[in-house]
Amino acid sequence: MLTFLTRRERFNAAHRMYRQDLTEEENLKMFGKCANPNYHGHNYDLFVTVKGEVNPERPYIIDLKELKVIINDLVIEKLDHKNLNLDVDFMADKMASTELLCVEIFKLLQGPLEAYEGVFLHSVRLAETENNSAECFG
Repeated sequence: MLTFLTRRERFNAAHRMYRQDLTEEENLKMFGKCANPNYHGHNYDLFVTVKGEVNPERPYIIDLKELKVIINDLVIEKLDHKNLNLDVDFMADKMASTELLCVEIFKLLQGPLEAYEGVFLHSVRLAETENNSAECFG
């Protein structure tokens, strides 16, 4: 039977929404206070959901300790207490929106997680605030 397993991790990061081809005034009009030249931060909640079959020989989809290590090594260590616009290599030349960050995290995790037999990355959900989140499905 197909089963889903979700792991939550947290990180803190700063970003700024802006386009270099626009003036400060145009950026402010388009992105509001998120265009603050001094950046602003969020306490992100990251939810990684994998799916697979559970069988008697392996009573889980993936060992949660291994899932935690993969997420922390590939994502959290690169993002926690960083500036998404300046410090994160996989966000270079991309708008630091929650949606794009969610897609890039999915790309980072898909190969390593699916290297485990019978494990498939189902979704990545990134909550920027308790009211706003983005979700990417594979």
